[in-house]
Amino acid sequence: MKYYDHSSAPLIDPRVIDSMVFYLRESFGDPSGLHQLGIEAREAVEESRRMVANLIGSELGEIIFTASGSEADNLAIKGLSQAREKYGRHIIVSNIEHHAILYSTKTLERHGFEITLVPVGNDGIVDPDEVLRAMRPDTILVSVMLANDQIGTIQPIHEISDIAHKQGAIVHSDAVSAMGRLPINVKNLKVDALSISARYINGPPGVGALYLKAGTRIRPQIEGGTQEGGRRSGYENIPAIIGFGKAAELITNEFPRRKHRLKTLDALFWNGLKNRLPEVSLNGHPIQRLPGHFNLWIKGVDSESLVLMLDERGIAVSMGSSCMSHASKASHVLIAIGRNPAEARCSLMVSLSPNTKESEIEEVLDTLVNVVHKLRKIMGTNNPQI
Repeated sequence: MKYYDHSSAPLIDPRVIDSMVFYLRESFGDPSGLHQLGIEAREAVEESRRMVANLIGSELGEIIFTASGSEADNLAIKGLSQAREKYGRHIIVSNIEHHAILYSTKTLERHGFEITLVPVGNDGIVDPDEVLRAMRPDTILVSVMLANDQIGTIQPIHEISDIAHKQGAIVHSDAVSAMGRLPINVKNLKVDALSISARYINGPPGVGALYLKAGTRIRPQIEGGTQEGGRRSGYENIPAIIGFGKAAELITNEFPRRKHRLKTLDALFWNGLKNRLPEVSLNGHPIQRLPGHFNLWIKGVDSESLVLMLDERGIAVSMGSSCMSHASKASHVLIAIGRNPAEARCSLMVSLSPNTKESEIEEVLDTLVNVVHKLRKIMGTNNPQI
């Protein structure tokens, strides 16, 4: 099976697995314990925290480990809003956020908070002026993702942060999908909180983190213990945290090579596809997007049928984000950029890895074009203008 779904579920780096084995088989210490095994476990967790902090340019104490990027989003949206509600109850988010953000705001809405959804253009980009227009004296939080998980568009977070801070609001950004494909530095982005996940940097699933700028108050959402400085209770998933730290260390050291490789593969795939199948276009911004991440609109072809036919030929791709693959509704992201429900069903996501080979790209291009022609013939849409 040739795998081209790295933005939904990246493969775990073997070196990450190796780093976790000892903590799965032989290390049993409770990081809260006073005995030697507990001290060793605590030191291992803190070393991983250091490596994650180093990856995004934060301080050690500004990293809160969670069980996923979605939990980090929930902690940020609910925890930051609840901690600041005496200053106001108005929150601004973009209308293409991950459901972890959108559902969290819905929950807050039921508790008296007011939510403004800022629209994006047809290119999937949030206009900072739209954020400025949405700001109110009681706005306490602005949350815009760094890069969209479905269409890969990269947002002007630096400019949005400046606008929000001038109005007295704090800023959160979901950077889960940007991990490993973009350089991330919280000081350059000027954010107060940032959600990240291990699996998008080829780390283990089941572990994420929230960067919380020093001095920023947050209300815990999981209570009952003193872990993570009292900001997130629960016994630490030590093997996963160790894997997260190792993945962060590897990405920090290897990012320049990964970036160059992804850009090379990006051009090879996109240029090759346009030459073979000119009646295809990108959903989202053609340039301001994650490298190696393609959300394709292929007219006259149902994406579910396309995914299944490619799977029969040994090629794994996605209909959209991993969270949307079994949903009955059209993607809210594609609808937000101007696609109607029928057009949204003609969209396909292909995501590459730095380890993808040039020969594999040629293979997937040939197979994809062949399957598209077969489907159009079956559906009576061989002429893409129909």
